[in-house]
Amino acid sequence: MKLNFKSLPELLTYYQDEELCKKLLAQQRWNGKPICPHCKYDKKIYVTNRGYKCGNPECHKKFTVLVGSVFEHLRIPLSKAYAALYLATAHKKGISSLQLSRDLGITQKNAWHLMHRIREILKDKNSTLLSGTVEGDESFFGGKNKNRHSNKKVKESQGRSHKDKTPVFGLLQRDGKLKVQVVADTKAKTLKPIIKDLVEKGAIIVTDEWGAYNGLSKDFTHEVVKHNSGEYVKGNFHTNSIEGFWSLFKRGIFGIYHYASPKHLHRYTDEFSYRFNTRHISDQDRFSNSLKNVEGKLTYKQLIKN
Repeated sequence: MKLNFKSLPELLTYYQDEELCKKLLAQQRWNGKPICPHCKYDKKIYVTNRGYKCGNPECHKKFTVLVGSVFEHLRIPLSKAYAALYLATAHKKGISSLQLSRDLGITQKNAWHLMHRIREILKDKNSTLLSGTVEGDESFFGGKNKNRHSNKKVKESQGRSHKDKTPVFGLLQRDGKLKVQVVADTKAKTLKPIIKDLVEKGAIIVTDEWGAYNGLSKDFTHEVVKHNSGEYVKGNFHTNSIEGFWSLFKRGIFGIYHYASPKHLHRYTDEFSYRFNTRHISDQDRFSNSLKNVEGKLTYKQLIKN
């Protein structure tokens, strides 16, 4: 099925019919070959008046294209979910649940849940290793101590302390993909295994002089840019690209969302890294590609569970 829209108004006009929305989701999710979400059987699936029926003799369960996807038990029209997905993937810094609730005419609670469903869709499932020249850097999220009221200030929270902040680690292949994840701390025992898991052996790793990176030269070509000495570019080596992403990410959190709890911060990293990794394609392609990754439910109870 060809997507016939180039803007949000065209999307809302063309995909206002619920059945057409489901056909699009089926095409993107299954590529024309339905799979039973209950038993993963795909050899013989019957089309019914309300959806599908599994042809597996041991299953025979009925299902719709929404079952087993992040849109299961969706309490709003699928067309509104599409509008939210388009806005979330097209807006450079995202869209808040309050703004989305006003734009779509739904409750803030529903909009908040919908946005987290969308972030689940945007999760990076590509296992391809980064190669070539890769920049590595950490950042901290949680606000500045100096901006807090006196009775809320946290002692000894300067620098790399994560008493009141959540550390996030990122790796960016030069002119390539970005991989970001929330980490417990920025110690060598935490960061080095991540680098070895995500970066091809022998690649060039560019970092600052933080001690956790010492010893990377055993498996990689390690270039160090000494920020503490006022050095920010060393020949062709720098960490400016990954730092540019941190700047974009923080402007989005502070300016659009205002706050992201440590519990859900990893979902925001999925959202921002997806948009960054797809920055060279059109809004339409970004929207359609994201619909291919809708497997897995995300209930409201799961989100609010401690």
